[in-house]
Amino acid sequence: MTRICAISLPTSTGCATKSERPPPPKSWAEHMRFSLGLATYRALSWRAAQPAQDQPPPRPRGPLVWMHATSPERHLALRDLGTRLRAQRPEINLLITVNATVPASGTGRDPAPLPLLSDHPQTVRAFLEHWTPDLCLWTGGDLMPNLICQAADRGTLMVIADLDTADLPHRRTGWLTDTTRPCLERFDAILTTSDRAAAQLRHLGLHRSEVEAHSRLLMGVSPPPCPETALAAATQVLSARPLWLAAYLQPEEFAPVLAAHRDALRFQHRLLLVAVPAEPGDAGALIDAAGAAGLRFADWHGGDSIGEEVQILICDDSSDLGLWYRMAPVTFMAGSLTEGASGRAPFAATALGSAVLYGPHVSAHAEAYERLNQAQAARIVHDSASLAQAVVQLSAPDNAAAMALAGWDTITESAALTDRLVELIQDLLEQKETRDARA
Repeated sequence: MTRICAISLPTSTGCATKSERPPPPKSWAEHMRFSLGLATYRALSWRAAQPAQDQPPPRPRGPLVWMHATSPERHLALRDLGTRLRAQRPEINLLITVNATVPASGTGRDPAPLPLLSDHPQTVRAFLEHWTPDLCLWTGGDLMPNLICQAADRGTLMVIADLDTADLPHRRTGWLTDTTRPCLERFDAILTTSDRAAAQLRHLGLHRSEVEAHSRLLMGVSPPPCPETALAAATQVLSARPLWLAAYLQPEEFAPVLAAHRDALRFQHRLLLVAVPAEPGDAGALIDAAGAAGLRFADWHGGDSIGEEVQILICDDSSDLGLWYRMAPVTFMAGSLTEGASGRAPFAATALGSAVLYGPHVSAHAEAYERLNQAQAARIVHDSASLAQAVVQLSAPDNAAAMALAGWDTITESAALTDRLVELIQDLLEQKETRDARA
C-alpha cells in the first residue's frame, strides 16, 4: 500500500500569480494544429492496453497537493519540499508520484511514492477521480498529455518546475504529433531552469507572464550536526595539518584510496587522511589494510594520540561526518569508485564547504553530481592515480576554496527556487480557497 503524509504550507508572502487558464492560440491554424495533435494522441492512447492497477489507499480528508517527480534527484527534492510544507499546516495532505526512472520505495520515515506509469485515459480518470488533487506540482519533462490536460480541465491548479531545455522539443513537430504546447498551456505557472529554456518556450509560442527563469531544483540540505565541543577539540589537534576526507568507504575501495594517499604523501608529507568506512564493522579491516600498506594510523574513537607521524585517522562512526565535512577542505565521496557501486549524496559535504571528488559509479545520484560538475564544484576521478593527483591539486587552499564556493552557489540558487515554490503553492491555494468560499 502506498502511504501519503500530511503536509502544511507556510504563510504566503503575497506573490501575485494569475490562476486563469491561458488564452487559446491566436490564429485558427494554430488552434487546429494543437487541437489535432492532442486529439490524435488521445485517440491513439485509447488503443493501448490499460494496465492493471493496484487499489490505492483511501484519499484523506482535506486539501491535497500532488507532486510528480520525473527523476530520482527530483524525487529527493520534492521529499524535502514536502518536509518544509509539512511543518506548517497539518491539514494539507501530500501525494508524491513518480515515473519509471524513480524507485518506488520509501526511505526511512518517508513513505513510498506512488508509481504513475500509464497515460491511458481510463487510468488517468480513475487516478483523478480518486485523489481529486487541489494542486499539481510537476517537475521536469516526460509530460503525460492525458493526465495533465484532464487534471487542468477538472480545475486542478497546475505548476511545472525544473523545466530544462532537454525537456523541450528543439524544433516544431508535425500537426499530428505536437502535444508539448497544449500540455504546457494547461499550467498556471512554469518555472524553467534558465533564460535559455524560457526563450525556448517563447519559441514554442508560449508568450505568457507565468514563465519564470530560475535555477535547477535540488534536494534541500540539512547539514549533519556537529557539537561545538567536538569541533573545537578536533580543530585544536588537527588545524596545523593539511587533511582530506574519504567518506563512506567500501571495503573494495580501501586499497585504491590508501594507494592514492600514499602517492599524495610524496608531495604533501604532512597530509592526513581521515577515513570513514560506510559500515562501523569494517573499521578493523581498514586498520589492517592501512598497516599492510605501511601507513601509520590512529583510531579516532579509540583515543589514540594523533602526532605528526600519523598518516591516516580512522573514524568508524559515520555520524561524525558533520565534523569531518567541516574540517576537510576536500572530500572524496566513496561508494563510487568500483563496479557495482551507486554513490552517495554529495550535498551535505558541499553545504559545509568541502570540495567534492567522486568516482564514476554514482547512478543513484548522477544528476546531483552532474550539476556540481557543471558548476565546477565537483571533480570525477577514475582510479587511485587520478584521485591522488586531484587531492594534491586541491591541497592548495585557493583551488579547494574555489570549488567549495561554486558548490555553495549551486545550493543557495536551488534554495531560492524552493522558497519560490513554497510561496507559489501557498498563493495559489489561497486563491482557490477564496474562490471556493465565494462560490
